[in-house]
Amino acid sequence: MKSSDIQIRDPFILPVPEEGCYYLFGTTDKNAWGGPGTGFDCYRGKDLENWEGPITAFRPPKDFWATTQFWAPEVHRYEGKYYMFASFKADGVCRGTQILVSEKPEGPYMPLTSGPVTPRDWECLDGTLFVDDGDDSWIVFCHEWLQVGDGTICAMRISKDLKRAADEPLLLFHGSEAPWGRANHEKKYVTDGPFIYHTASSGLLMLWSSDGKDGYAMGIAKSANGKITGPWTHEPEPIYGKDGGHGMIFRTFEGQLMMTLHRPNKTPEERPIIMRINDQDGVLSVFQTCS
Repeated sequence: MKSSDIQIRDPFILPVPEEGCYYLFGTTDKNAWGGPGTGFDCYRGKDLENWEGPITAFRPPKDFWATTQFWAPEVHRYEGKYYMFASFKADGVCRGTQILVSEKPEGPYMPLTSGPVTPRDWECLDGTLFVDDGDDSWIVFCHEWLQVGDGTICAMRISKDLKRAADEPLLLFHGSEAPWGRANHEKKYVTDGPFIYHTASSGLLMLWSSDGKDGYAMGIAKSANGKITGPWTHEPEPIYGKDGGHGMIFRTFEGQLMMTLHRPNKTPEERPIIMRINDQDGVLSVFQTCS
């Protein structure tokens, strides 16, 4: 199937060089907003245009704590295994990022621990893995606007085995700080989908999404000192502002830098969009949309 055939939100592409394959993950439940959570499927392909699947990547075990809103899985190769970071929710329980693990990129993934690694009394989503220059592991995640009004993006050091918090969360920035951002219909600021990228010039950037003047949008924040703790500043305009977002960056097997996102931001019309991008002295720009 083609990318245009796949309904998916929050696309995340994992290249697996030894297989010569790319794996496409994302929010794949047909109704991601309510009802029982089914799990996550993935797709496999060799050229970023043609995909086979869906392949069952995760189905919740009977004792799994979450029941609904299974969102935004992303998969990282770490310490010889594959770790999935994904957001989950249950009635009366705060949303959180749960980490799952598998021996194979396509799964099956199983919970690493009995619950989320994000703070249990915070409404959190979209956790992503970051490993700093000192080999410390971090989760970067959103403290959701539904609980705090002006949504934030935070970073929290976690244990080497990814099973527990190793420190208190650090506030990186509020959603209202971005010049390109706009308040939503409830006059609150959304923070969504952080992804950390090391530039070719040794800088540290973050993709993240919110509401913009033309709908859902994705902007870029820059760490002033090259560290995850920041301080962080924001580009004045989004890298993508036309009703699309929640993206990530990867390289093809040939070394081309790529960016994904979903567009439009309306269920069930969401499709994965893959773009070629440039990194010119730490400044990212899109030069070709592939799908």
